[in-house]
Amino acid sequence: MEIIQLKTADQYDITITLFEPKNSVQKLLLVNSATGVKQQTYYDFAQYFADNGYTVITYDYRGISLSKPQKMKGFEASMRIWGNTDYKTVTDFIQQKYAHYRKFVVGHSVGALILGMNPDSEIFEKCCFVATQNTYFGHLKTKVKFLGLLGFGLYQPIITQLKGYFETQLVNLGESLPKGVSDDWRTLIIHKKSINKLLEKTPDYSKNLTQEVLYLNMEDDEWITDKGMKLLMNTTYSNMKTTYRTIEVSESTGEPIGHINFFRARHFQLWKIVLDWFL
Repeated sequence: MEIIQLKTADQYDITITLFEPKNSVQKLLLVNSATGVKQQTYYDFAQYFADNGYTVITYDYRGISLSKPQKMKGFEASMRIWGNTDYKTVTDFIQQKYAHYRKFVVGHSVGALILGMNPDSEIFEKCCFVATQNTYFGHLKTKVKFLGLLGFGLYQPIITQLKGYFETQLVNLGESLPKGVSDDWRTLIIHKKSINKLLEKTPDYSKNLTQEVLYLNMEDDEWITDKGMKLLMNTTYSNMKTTYRTIEVSESTGEPIGHINFFRARHFQLWKIVLDWFL
């Protein structure tokens, strides 16, 4: 495991972690994180693939964990910058160093949504989406719909105005976020066009993607709905070839999986689903 800093086009340092296998099968896997989720969350998952011969890269978008600035207030970042600059920096690195490898990507939550912001997403032979969707609150289940409206209709605007960034610990939404990132997240929740609204504000390459994608959702993930998943694939990634797979809690330890825990080591037996998809 090697920690490396990459310089983005706008001269910001983002931190990646590189997992190299002992016996390479000349395949590379990139993991695009969920919003506010540290890359360390994916380390066990990454090591599993490295043990199976893959070179694996995890990374933190600017404003998160190892790519966090000293001061969050006033720090410029957005989900669009995550997609068109930070993610693009990583794919540039991949093409420079691993040009002849077969390449695959796992996009977790927003990590799948940003694929359409980077023309290099076409380099990946196959994709796997985990716990993602068109996140407009009108498609959410009743309890989560209320939390989404309360959190992004009231709490987020007030907190970001007061602090200059989005302090998320009180609402259990992961790492605190730069204001611009939370504003984009608010758009995903509040605006009916959701991710398609963000794509109007950055070059949109979503329709260029034609790969096969394995779309995983967890039966106990309260945030994800069938309508939200189908809208994402029908209106955003409409040229991709999708295989949907619902993972039952009983397929693993019986412990909750939810929105994040698919990548925890206690559910490692589920990872073979992704490994087999990338064969």
